[in-house]
Amino acid sequence: MRESELYVPLDYNDGRPIENEKLTRLKRRLVDEFGGLTHSPQENEGLWRVGTLTFRDRIVILRVPSQDVTRSQQFFLRLKEGLQRDWEQNDVLIIAREVAAV
Repeated sequence: MRESELYVPLDYNDGRPIENEKLTRLKRRLVDEFGGLTHSPQENEGLWRVGTLTFRDRIVILRVPSQDVTRSQQFFLRLKEGLQRDWEQNDVLIIAREVAAV
């Protein structure tokens, strides 16, 4: 089983807040595609440095389990491209790991 963890931005790169409906549609799409997800609704902070500048993001985390590793990988590659374009992001972090349910 693969778990994909999406670090979903809450702001556009220019600082404007992303509309709540976009997150709602994203969650609906993931549930439709994979049958479920876990949403950690508390706001998290992401920090990273480029040269001498430190950037800050407000994010929430979505975790999505999938039995079909190949399908999951292809889906999240396409999703990442769409989020970068439609949510006006330079990058969107998606981490995938092999997991086992007990």
